[in-house]
Amino acid sequence: MPSAWQIAPSGPKNWRTLEGLDNLQLSHGVPKPVPGSRQVLVRIKAAGLNARDMMVISRDPIYPIETQPYLSPCADGAGMIEEAGPDSQWRVGDRVVLTPMDWPENKDVPTLEESKGMGAGAIQGTLREYAVVDDDRLVRAPSHLSFAELAALPAAAGTAVNALFYGPQPFKKGMTILAQGTGGVSACVIQIAAAAGATVVATSSADEKLETAKKLGATHVVNYRKTPEWSEEVLRITNGRGVDHVLDVAGAGTVEQSLLSTRHGGLVSVIGFLSDSKQVDLIPLLLFGAKTMRAIFQVRKDMMEKVVDLYEEHQLHPPVAAVYEWKDAKQAFRTLNNQSAIGKIVISVGE
Repeated sequence: MPSAWQIAPSGPKNWRTLEGLDNLQLSHGVPKPVPGSRQVLVRIKAAGLNARDMMVISRDPIYPIETQPYLSPCADGAGMIEEAGPDSQWRVGDRVVLTPMDWPENKDVPTLEESKGMGAGAIQGTLREYAVVDDDRLVRAPSHLSFAELAALPAAAGTAVNALFYGPQPFKKGMTILAQGTGGVSACVIQIAAAAGATVVATSSADEKLETAKKLGATHVVNYRKTPEWSEEVLRITNGRGVDHVLDVAGAGTVEQSLLSTRHGGLVSVIGFLSDSKQVDLIPLLLFGAKTMRAIFQVRKDMMEKVVDLYEEHQLHPPVAAVYEWKDAKQAFRTLNNQSAIGKIVISVGE
């Protein structure tokens, strides 16, 4: 019988510590689901981890959807179709990437409940061996990528594409983009923006990580440990102008520096809150700089299709920091919690 990692109905509720992992348990003998009309049964081969998954596992109130008992976490995954239901457009043996959220292209941004994000609330996630998935939540997998690489794409590359190509400031070749750190989303931002013709500035806390950022495509790098007021270095690099677009993954601890680094009329995309809370008055920077802040959390299927097209066109490989075996899922989350990995953390569900 199949197995799945599931969240116990009670336990710790703090995603910033490792105590929340006590809620995660491996369950055997899970029934194998059966696909219905326009659905498929996917044998999941790999699941990618995100900071959001730790919040869900811990059932931390900071995540605005209550986690249901015995939920399998994780929104990112890739696998192979094992069975196609009636009227399905897919075939047995197709390699696919799962779209983490249900957001029709012709609709406004849905609420978290409406988007039916995998691995949260009552919607089962990808940290299980089998999943029944609707046809329209699947994207074909590029043939040059492994299952681990495919599982690294949805939230990270999908968020990067959303921020770069679907925002209020259209992407153009020659733009200057700033990426913070070398985690999953930032690494994809560097790769995609550089491949699409942007000049990329990358910040990180370690010179070793900055060397990796250069290999991913960054032209300029800044060590924010050595230069705490890193916006000054960014302005120097850009001859006082500032960058066109900052993708901020840390939140309150960095958003002021992000705005200071952005040109007049530029854009800051807020895509995470990894830093501790900090009180900052952003209004003068926004108002007098005519700058825009946009929050990004969700990914549409057409965005995932653009991810696939970009990674195929440029033959990109998303950076995978580590691949953990099925039985070592908790250790994978410990590594994620350390925030020290370069690229994505992935759990192999079976090749």
